[in-house]
Amino acid sequence: MTLSPARVPTSEVRRLTATLYGYSFLDDFVLLYPVYALLFADTGMSLWQISSLFALWSITGVLLEVPSGAWADAVSRRLLLWLGPLLTAVGFGLWVLLPSYWAFALGFVLWGAGGALGSGALEALVYDELDRLGAADRYARVMGRARAARLVATMASVGLAGPVIALGGYPAVGAASVLACLLTAASASRFPEHRVRPENGGDSWATTLRTGLAEVRGDRAVRGALLLVPAVAAVWGALDEYTPLLVRDLGVAEATVPFLILLIWAGVTAGSLLAGPAERLGTRGLAALLAGAALALAVGAAAGTVAGIVLVGLAFGGFQLAEVLADVRLQHRIDDSRRATLTSVASLGTELATVGTFGLYALLGSTGAAHSTVFAILAVPYLVAALVLARARAATARP
Repeated sequence: MTLSPARVPTSEVRRLTATLYGYSFLDDFVLLYPVYALLFADTGMSLWQISSLFALWSITGVLLEVPSGAWADAVSRRLLLWLGPLLTAVGFGLWVLLPSYWAFALGFVLWGAGGALGSGALEALVYDELDRLGAADRYARVMGRARAARLVATMASVGLAGPVIALGGYPAVGAASVLACLLTAASASRFPEHRVRPENGGDSWATTLRTGLAEVRGDRAVRGALLLVPAVAAVWGALDEYTPLLVRDLGVAEATVPFLILLIWAGVTAGSLLAGPAERLGTRGLAALLAGAALALAVGAAAGTVAGIVLVGLAFGGFQLAEVLADVRLQHRIDDSRRATLTSVASLGTELATVGTFGLYALLGSTGAAHSTVFAILAVPYLVAALVLARARAATARP
């Protein structure tokens, strides 16, 4: 039974959110992020070897995403949240202690596995704990702030990686990254978990997965909410990797590029922090948000000016906000016994759609289209998603 707002145990909510924010920050405060490609190149890896490592990383995540979510529902979500960073720590340690292709490959497998273990489990644990405390209505605001903490950590790691590598080289950066992973695991152990499982141990992960997929097939609202997540998250998540190329095409100095990238990230961070108030937008408001962000992306990319980059930052902030709201819609519609499973299914859809976006970007770029043109073209899927949402809202409102 949901508690009334006056009876919400504030101290327990604060403990949960403080743990979440600390976990989110530490999980992305990895100094290897901005320099690991340099480590591979300096070790003598060829371009195809580096590309194969990235592919192995993605394949690991795709293969383990859904099974790990089902496992989280079948056993303990907190268990997976502290186990994942430990696997990643081992992988980073291998990179700096035994730098070689096979060490890098094994490290990426461990990193991919660690990420898959946390995907789905974190959202499910946080939502269920807030719901238990009668504070499920705070989920959007809480997860928005958690994503903002991740962005701040990423920016901090970019800023610190240079000085640390200058002082101690790759071993120092690697040691700092391993320490961050260990601290992430330690913070995960502080998550409360009060989910009640059957005395017989509950269903196996395979059974949990089958029942979760059956829920998607049988419930149109769940299916729509699940498909909305990759529809919102995939394209801009892929475009983010190409923003340095878009910025460099403006003709600015190389030293200016990072500052303009930080400007875009500032927009994304603002979008995360607006998630709480924006939850009241509803379906029609979400459709308007997507359409507005899509237009800002197209106009900003095509402008070819610094002011246009500001519009791109606003667009990315809108997409980040829409991504949080899409996750909220999904969590509100799925059963708690299969929450991590279906959240992982949505994440798998996002990963596959992101890979497809990479392929489409490469295809469009191979025709000679400028980065600004490709960015503008890839705003179209968001206009389509906005139209679908608006039509769905109109159909629901129709007698």
